[in-house]
Amino acid sequence: MVLAYVLIDTLPGSEESVNKMLTGMENVVEIYTLFGEYDIIIKVEAKDYSALEKTMLEKIRNIKGILDTKTLMVIKI
Repeated sequence: MVLAYVLIDTLPGSEESVNKMLTGMENVVEIYTLFGEYDIIIKVEAKDYSALEKTMLEKIRNIKGILDTKTLMVIKI
């Protein structure tokens, strides 16, 4: 299992529509709206790095209203 947190910057006023698009999306397990530099943070769980990459590049990054993302990969130490 691969786990990542994704910080999302949206166009002003598009937070709600982006949140709706993320809700129920495969591999997206938690969604929170933020105040500050980023507008949304999501928790993504995928079976492997390939599935995570596909979710990020083909699904999340293609949502209208998303300006930028920062993906934070979780590792076990």
